[in-house]
Amino acid sequence: MQFRIKQTKRTDPMEYLDFELPIKELEEQLDKCLVIGQESDVDVTNTCKQINKKLIETKKTIYKNLTAWQRVQLSRHPNRPYTLDHINALFGETYLELHGDRGFKDDKAMIGGLGKIGGQSFMIIGQQKGYNTKTRQYRNFGMANPEGYRKALRLMKMAEKFGIPVVTLIDTPGAYPGLEAEERGQGEAIARNIFEMVRLQVPIITIIVGEGASGGALGIGVGDRVYMLENTWYSVISPESCSSILWKSWEYKEQAAEALKLTSADMKKQKLIDDIIPEPLGGAHYDRATTFKTVEQYILKAYDELKDLSTADLIAQRMDKYTKMGEFKE
Repeated sequence: MQFRIKQTKRTDPMEYLDFELPIKELEEQLDKCLVIGQESDVDVTNTCKQINKKLIETKKTIYKNLTAWQRVQLSRHPNRPYTLDHINALFGETYLELHGDRGFKDDKAMIGGLGKIGGQSFMIIGQQKGYNTKTRQYRNFGMANPEGYRKALRLMKMAEKFGIPVVTLIDTPGAYPGLEAEERGQGEAIARNIFEMVRLQVPIITIIVGEGASGGALGIGVGDRVYMLENTWYSVISPESCSSILWKSWEYKEQAAEALKLTSADMKKQKLIDDIIPEPLGGAHYDRATTFKTVEQYILKAYDELKDLSTADLIAQRMDKYTKMGEFKE
């Protein structure tokens, strides 16, 4: 049988969201068709081609018409690449992780270190979620404590000292809201990061790779270039929390997601981000290699645009960028 389908390597079994069930059924049919063709003399080439054609059309129809809530679900997809996946793909063996805030402890939800793309060094910082129950607890579900934001700031100031550009990858449901975090100054730590990032003397490239929630995202989210992967969200509050406040129930999370205008398209329209990084059909998890390559291209493109700016111009443009946000004419 000559019919072949391009396969994307995945280390985990694929999981499907509710709205992806038609895709799951067609993929199972296609797998069975391929098995029949391999294990018997029956020519099923045309049948497999028809199923594959229908599969592609179904994917295009579903992913072209996603609601805001469905994009939120995709941003949380268990197979979606996390910050460490991006770091390992982009920087490989050149990545050297740095630890601790030099004040309290090393926050495992906030990771960072030095690495190279080509011959260019970057300071890479981001939130890391876990892959299973054990690692999610270890990473505190990607919710950083104050020491995480202070570690991030320490690394940024180190990058500034040596003239190294900063890349931040955002993927968090929010900063950790626990009592101990508040006792150690969660609000002050995030506010200090925003204050310092605005006037940092090296280029900052920020990419939302998953969830971008509240101050937890803003704590490492002030950038000269801010990009969002296509199926991510960026908002002051999650749809569930918004629903619980306004309607006293999580049942209205879909309405809240629409009202918050949190998708990449909404953010680009509001001029709160600079561009949208396209994802492969079905989301970043369907073709990780392509996703990583595209992210790398956007990082290098942004750096090329920023590297020749003087320090004064870099900071002035960054401040101007953020002071203009929220302006509108009736």
